[in-house]
Amino acid sequence: MGAASLALAATACGGTSSEDGGDDGGDKGLALAYDIGGRGDQSFNDAAFAGLEQAKKEFGYQTQDIEPTEGETDADKEQRLASLAKQGYDPVIGVGFAYGPAMKAVAAKYPDTTFGIVDSVVEGKNVASLVFAENEASYLAGVAAAKATKTKVVGFVGGVDVPLIHKFQAGYEQGVKDTDPKVKVIPQYLTQTAEEGGFSSPDKGKAAAEGQIEKKADVVYQAAGLSGQGVIEAAATAGVWAIGVDSDQYRQEALAKYKDHILTSALKDIDGAVYALAKSVEDGKPLSGTHTFDLKSDGVGLSDSNPKYAEVAGLKDAVAKAKAGIIDGSIKVRSEP
Repeated sequence: MGAASLALAATACGGTSSEDGGDDGGDKGLALAYDIGGRGDQSFNDAAFAGLEQAKKEFGYQTQDIEPTEGETDADKEQRLASLAKQGYDPVIGVGFAYGPAMKAVAAKYPDTTFGIVDSVVEGKNVASLVFAENEASYLAGVAAAKATKTKVVGFVGGVDVPLIHKFQAGYEQGVKDTDPKVKVIPQYLTQTAEEGGFSSPDKGKAAAEGQIEKKADVVYQAAGLSGQGVIEAAATAGVWAIGVDSDQYRQEALAKYKDHILTSALKDIDGAVYALAKSVEDGKPLSGTHTFDLKSDGVGLSDSNPKYAEVAGLKDAVAKAKAGIIDGSIKVRSEP
């Protein structure tokens, strides 16, 4: 296996061309097509890449991952997915709900290839829809925020005003209010559409967080992809708490200088979902249909890497109690604010 991995060391690590990696005689396996923000977001796309790295290491095959282009259309996404399928990659995963229309069209044309989509449901015999209970993880983030705030004001920064991000806001607000009804939540969305840069503009995230901090918010939760890095920077500069998203952002190298101010992160096991689909194909039993990753299955959660997390009075116990309530069904978490 080690030798096979070495022979395939020239696999592609990005770029916008699906020709990267070429045909070196190695078996082709998992391919990822990223959404806006691409690799390096320290969050959503990087989590998917971690799953790809695990599959590549374990199965010793050639992988591919491709960056999006600025202002691309559904037709561009369709072409990207079709190109990967045509080259023999299997499975082919679209990372992000924006791949929905393209995936539906391409999967029908390549029935022998397994496709996966993260954060959306696409019907198709050869499509696995990998979706998450973001509202549940966000509820726990809300509990943590309510316990950590001293000003009784907390913020929420959403990248784009779409139903997926509403799930984060809804869970967070409910978690805050169920824990302490006196805490005020200030919600804000950076843009109405992804094309306007809501998921890919740290400057927009920073400005939004600064505005909330001026209004006395001392905890700010962000669900904004690459833009979230700006939120974290603003919180650290002001000496208040940020809450990360998707990946454990306390552990991200690119955010190391801000990590003391990252209280926790609402986690989505995107890497685990990507790897699980790749393994199912490798085992000859490809997943299809809708697969929901929730608190009960450990598909979402809350990180406790920052030692300061354990120092906030009552926080750990309140989060544990809320988690148990969600799992046993006594707490029903909303999906819309």
